[in-house]
Amino acid sequence: MKNSVLVLLFFILFNIIGCNKPIKKVEQKPNIIYVLADDLGYGDISSFNENGKIKTPNIDQLVSEGIKFTDAHTSSAVCTPTRYGILTGRYNWRSTLKSGVLTGTSKALIPNSRSTVASILKKQGYHTAFIGKWHLGWDWTLKHKDSMLGSGWNAKDFDNIDFTKPIKNGPNDLGFTYAYGHSGSLDMAPYVYVENGNITMVPDSVTVDTGKYTWWRKGPTSKDFIHDDVTPNFFRKSFEYITEKAKDDNPFFLYLALPSPHTPILPTEEWLGKSNLNPYADFMMLIDAYMGQLTKTIKEAGIENNTIIIFTSDNGCSPQADFEILKAKNHNPSYIYRGHKADIYEGGHHVPFIVKWPKNIKKGITSNETICTTDFMATCAEISGYKLLDDEAEDSYSLMPIFNQEKLSKPFREATIHHSINGSFAIRKDEWKLIMCAGSGGWSFPRPDDKTAIDSLPKYQLYNLEKDPSETHNVIALNPEKVEELKSLLTKYIIEGRSTPGKPQQNDSISFDWKQIKFIE
Repeated sequence: MKNSVLVLLFFILFNIIGCNKPIKKVEQKPNIIYVLADDLGYGDISSFNENGKIKTPNIDQLVSEGIKFTDAHTSSAVCTPTRYGILTGRYNWRSTLKSGVLTGTSKALIPNSRSTVASILKKQGYHTAFIGKWHLGWDWTLKHKDSMLGSGWNAKDFDNIDFTKPIKNGPNDLGFTYAYGHSGSLDMAPYVYVENGNITMVPDSVTVDTGKYTWWRKGPTSKDFIHDDVTPNFFRKSFEYITEKAKDDNPFFLYLALPSPHTPILPTEEWLGKSNLNPYADFMMLIDAYMGQLTKTIKEAGIENNTIIIFTSDNGCSPQADFEILKAKNHNPSYIYRGHKADIYEGGHHVPFIVKWPKNIKKGITSNETICTTDFMATCAEISGYKLLDDEAEDSYSLMPIFNQEKLSKPFREATIHHSINGSFAIRKDEWKLIMCAGSGGWSFPRPDDKTAIDSLPKYQLYNLEKDPSETHNVIALNPEKVEELKSLLTKYIIEGRSTPGKPQQNDSISFDWKQIKFIE
C-alpha cells in the first residue's frame, strides 16, 4: 500500500513539472575570435605557398584543423578601408574615405549610428572586445576646442591633444564592451594606449626611429608604450581576455587587430635571425608562435570545440618587407600574384583566410569560392540569429553555406569589388576581372604618377584569372562584351548603395569630385 502511494505521488509530480515532455536543448552560440594581421602577404603562410621559405607551423595547424580559402580578398589594398569593411559589412568606398588611409590623429570614420559586427553581436548577448590597432579614427579631446588638430604626419600635429582627457567616438561607441589599443599604425604617432576611452599613461617623451626595417615617425610616446613589445602585449591581453571570458556563460567576440608585420618590423631578440631570410620573415615567425599560444590558451580554457578562429590579413604584403632580398632567397610574399600592398592587382588584396570551428567545420577543407572580408558581418549575423536590416552589411554574404559544405547552385558571390590606395576600382565576376585604370593604382609599376608609362597603356584592363592568375595579359581588346557587362554591374553596385539583394541604400557621399567613378555615364 505504501509503495502504491509513493508511485502515485511520483506520477502526479512527474506530470505537474512537465518531466514527461522532452527537454529542448538550448544551442550555445559560439565564441568568435577574428585575428587580423597587418600587411601579411598570401605567400607568407607556408600552407598557402608551396615554395614559401617562412616557417609558420602554428598557422598551418589552423589550416589542417579547419577551412582554407584560396580565393579570399580584402575590400581594399590598404589598412583603414579594409578595417571599415570588416566591421560594417560595407565596401570602404561607400564611406567618406575615397582613397588613402587615416592617420593617428584622424577623426572617427564610422558614425555611431552605423551598425557594426560588434553592435549586432552585443544585441545578441555577446561580450565584445577590441584589442590592437584601430586605424579607423577617433576624436581626441583638444586643449583648445575651437582650434584644428594636425594631420598626424608632423611632430607638431599633437600639441593640441589633451592626453589627460578621454577620447570620443571610439570602439566603445561602436559596440565594443571592452577596448584596448592604439589609434593608427605602429609607425603613426601618438604612441599611447587607450583603454575604454581613456589614455593609460600620458606621454612624457618624443621618440623616432629611422632604421631600414624599424622606422617610425616622430611623435609623443608614453612610458608604457614600448614599440618592440606592442604585438606581444596585444597577444598577452588577448590571452587574459579569453581565459577570463571562458568562465562566463555568455559567448564572446574578440577582434584582435595586430599591428604586425607592418612597419616598424620588430621581431623580439628571441626571433632575430631565426628565418635566415630577413627581419620581416623573423617577425612573421614571431606572429606564428603567438598564434600557437592563442590556440593553446583556447584549448586550456576548455572552449575549443565551440570557438571560431578566423585568421587573415588586411591587404597584401608591403614592399617595405624588402621583396628584393626575399625573392633573392626564393620567397615571394605575393606568391604567384602581381603587385603588392596598395595595388589593384591581386597582390594588393588577395590574402590568406583561415577558419577553424571544430563543432561545425570539418578538418582539412579547402574552398576555392571567391569571398571578401566584408562577408564577416553577415556571417556573424547568421551565427548569432540576428536579422540584418536593409541599411546594414550591404556588401556582406554569410559564409555559413561554405562552412556547412552545402552544394552551391551558383557562385557564392555574384561579383566582388576591389579598391586600391588611390581609389581605383576593379570588379571580379567568375574568372574575369575588369580594372578601371591603366596601371597598378598603387605602388608597383606602372604607378599612377608615371605619366609616360600610363599614357602608353589602354585606359582599362581585363584579365582572365583562371588562365592568367598573374595578370600578365590584358585581353580587353578581345572581349568588349565582357567589359560592358562588368562595367554595368560595377556601376549598378555603386549607384544602388549595395551589392547584395535588398532595398537600395545611400552611399555616405557621392560628389562630382569623386574622380575614380568618372567611368559612370
